[in-house]
Amino acid sequence: MAQAQSIGSVHRRTAGAMILAIAAALAHSQPSFAAGDAAHGERVYRQCMACHTLDKNAIGPKHRDVFGRKAGSVAGFDYSAALKSSSIVWEEATLDAWLTNPQALVPGSKMFFSVGSAQDRADVIAYLKDKARGDTAAAAPRE
Repeated sequence: MAQAQSIGSVHRRTAGAMILAIAAALAHSQPSFAAGDAAHGERVYRQCMACHTLDKNAIGPKHRDVFGRKAGSVAGFDYSAALKSSSIVWEEATLDAWLTNPQALVPGSKMFFSVGSAQDRADVIAYLKDKARGDTAAAAPRE
């Protein structure tokens, strides 16, 4: 009987240790973002302008007010069913994942362009946070 109790306590300690390890891994799995440089992000965003603008839908949807917006919700843009049915809300982490590999984040989406550099992604995100707010007086990228 003592051996059974000993085995039970070993299982509880092992399970407890596993729960702590999982909790620690999850706590540290949140991406840490490098400080973004909005001025450099503006230059990187010029690549995005092949399909996007801040204020008008084009090949891609407009980016004005992108932060806090549900993915697939800009009026007048024809999104893929995959993106429309996603539960994504655009913020730093989701934009970083999207710009890293949109097809991995939302298989079946129309977006195919990615930004390989983590710093460039952080810079574009900083630019969008700074310039893509509802203030339509904010300047679009200068050519």
